[in-house]
Amino acid sequence: MTKPRIIVGISGASGAVYGVECLRALKAAGVETHLVISKTAGITIAHETDLSVADVQKLADVNHSHMDLSASIASGSFKTAGMIVAPCSMRSLAEIAHGASTNLLTRAADVILKERRKLVLLVRETPLNNAHLKNMLAVSEMGGIIAPPVPAFYSKPKTLDEMVRHTVGRTLDIFDFPHDLVARWEGVPAK
Repeated sequence: MTKPRIIVGISGASGAVYGVECLRALKAAGVETHLVISKTAGITIAHETDLSVADVQKLADVNHSHMDLSASIASGSFKTAGMIVAPCSMRSLAEIAHGASTNLLTRAADVILKERRKLVLLVRETPLNNAHLKNMLAVSEMGGIIAPPVPAFYSKPKTLDEMVRHTVGRTLDIFDFPHDLVARWEGVPAK
C-alpha cells in the first residue's frame, strides 16, 4: 500500500506551534508530508518557538519554497489526501477564498479545493471582522473546513502543549490518520 501524502502549510499567523505539532504527528502516523512555509511564518517560528525554519523543515519529508509556483504541489495531478494550513492567517484565508494565489501556500490550497480534496484551515484571529467571516464562509462553501484552534476543556488540560496536541489530533481525525493525541469524550458518568 502506498503511504498517504498530505501538504502542510504554515502561514505567518500566531500559532506556528500548530504546524510544528502537525508535522510531528503526521510523521508518527506514517504520512508523507510536503511542507510550504510562508515568508512571514519564518518570522513567527523564530519569535514563538525555540526552532529555526531549518529545524521545522527537517520534520517534513519534502520542502517547497513558498515562491516556487512550479512545485509538484501546485498541480492537481499531484495526488494527496489534502492540505492542512496551521496556522492560517487572515491574508492566506483571503487569498484562498478568492482564488488569488500569490505564493505556493495559497496556490496549493486552491488546487486542493478545485480537486475536491480536504482542505483544513486552522484560522487564527480574534476578534473577527465581516471580511474574515465572509472569507471563512466562502472557503466552507467551496468544501474547505474551517477549524479554529479552540481548546477543549473536558479533558482538563494542564499545559498549553496538551491543548495544542488536542487541536492537532482533532485535525488529524478529519483525515482519519491514526494518533493518540486526543482524550476522547466518553460522556458524563451516571450517578
